[in-house]
Amino acid sequence: MKTQPHKQREAKINIITLGCSKNTVDSEVLLAQLQGNELHAVHQEEESDAGVVVINTCGFIDKAKEESINTILEYAELKSEGQVEKVYVTGCLSQRYKDELTAEIPEVDGWFGTMDMPDLLSTLGADYKKELLGERSLTTSSHYAYLKIAEGCNRPCSFCAIPLMRGKHRSRSIEFLVDEAKFLVGKGVKEIMLIAQDLTYYGLDLYGKRRLNDLLNHLADVQGLEWIRLHYAYPSGFPVEILPTIKERPNICNYLDIPLQHISDRVLKAMRRGINRQRTLDLIHRIREEVPGLALRTTMLVGHPGETEEDHQQLLEFIREYKLDRLGVFTYSHEEQTYAGERYEDLVDEATKQRRHDEVMELQQQISFELNRQKVGKVFKTIIDRQENGYCIGRTEHDSPEVDNEVIVQTPGLKTGEFYPVLITDALEYDLIGKVVKQ
Repeated sequence: MKTQPHKQREAKINIITLGCSKNTVDSEVLLAQLQGNELHAVHQEEESDAGVVVINTCGFIDKAKEESINTILEYAELKSEGQVEKVYVTGCLSQRYKDELTAEIPEVDGWFGTMDMPDLLSTLGADYKKELLGERSLTTSSHYAYLKIAEGCNRPCSFCAIPLMRGKHRSRSIEFLVDEAKFLVGKGVKEIMLIAQDLTYYGLDLYGKRRLNDLLNHLADVQGLEWIRLHYAYPSGFPVEILPTIKERPNICNYLDIPLQHISDRVLKAMRRGINRQRTLDLIHRIREEVPGLALRTTMLVGHPGETEEDHQQLLEFIREYKLDRLGVFTYSHEEQTYAGERYEDLVDEATKQRRHDEVMELQQQISFELNRQKVGKVFKTIIDRQENGYCIGRTEHDSPEVDNEVIVQTPGLKTGEFYPVLITDALEYDLIGKVVKQ
């Protein structure tokens, strides 16, 4: 008598990814493991006929948690209607609130944290294949990918729950990351974005010293890797030795993402950022002096407990004076179990938080338009990401995918994933317009 195969081994598995690029990498690893086990796994397939759904959640701030919970409830409802057989939840929200969520949403068949992939795979009828370490099934465009160089965070920021969900900082070895970069290049990737909760800390746990510069040099030697981009470099303890490397290595983009969060000494101290206004300004001056033309991206947080109108005006004045190329802003979210959540009252009302958010973004929009206009008449190496409405949409080295400016290229017939010299002919607040020129 033949043994019947496990029912879930026959079912299609649809992975839904919410949150940041670090979650994207986790989903890509999960996808590769499932496919390596010869399971039919897909990523965010709309109107899917998948019998099994895995939701990779975000738990960072209120809006992200709300999106994750709404997505879970949506698929729980589909399960109750018989359209889905199994619903599993993984990621940051599940790591942080597993017990509460288990009680509140019993329709979910299993809850898994950020470090529970082997258990999740076993539940899905798969083995955790160590021979697939470093391999991923890409969910981004085929010409770019994220490279997660570390997991977790050791920083004590008052507002952040990441250490609760991701644990302590854990660097991945240079050798492993170089092998993964080569694997990605072999899949057609030309651009990688280095990500971690904190690039600045890279190597301290593994090698006893900061080794981001060594990692950059090894990655820059990988044949076929045309652009390397740095995200999420903490300003306190910033490894300034990487600046000459960025300037000298042609395939390291003149681009740096440094989440500053604020500029007021009072607020930085309350946030426990380990840096003050003057040291922040000194770092910006040094970066711009050593790497002229480098695009700086940052994130600001408004409405932190104790932030006054004077603090907010200091922030606006800083943004107005220093004209950072890219800037995003969040409103403070009062998170339980964080330093601020346990010790501060959330004193800034929601309307004030939103007003401060809007004032920052309105100012940054003006700055972005001003900086974009300065690029008109100049030629930039541009990678084409996609075709849209009859145009080719690309990016310069100063722009990361999904979060930064784009170039609308009014030249037909360009190939996605290829580089072209593009003359900028016009500028919008957040985008550029151009055409390919011969060089």
